[in-house]
Amino acid sequence: MAGDDDKAKGGAGRDAKAERDRRLAEALRENLLKRKAQARGRRAGEADQRAGLAAARPDDNKPDESGKE
Repeated sequence: MAGDDDKAKGGAGRDAKAERDRRLAEALRENLLKRKAQARGRRAGEADQRAGLAAARPDDNKPDESGKE
């Protein structure tokens, strides 16, 4: 039975669950802070600073219409 596993471990099963819950809560807080910062940046009109695909970024070194680089 599933409930028997916790009894066999004693307090260790509860400690492991509490530690996992603590780590998940910390990850959730970090993710929330990151998303809030992204939303503030969008409202302020700042450029997206995330590393992404190079092909998706505008190329500043494009040759102009004159043929010179």
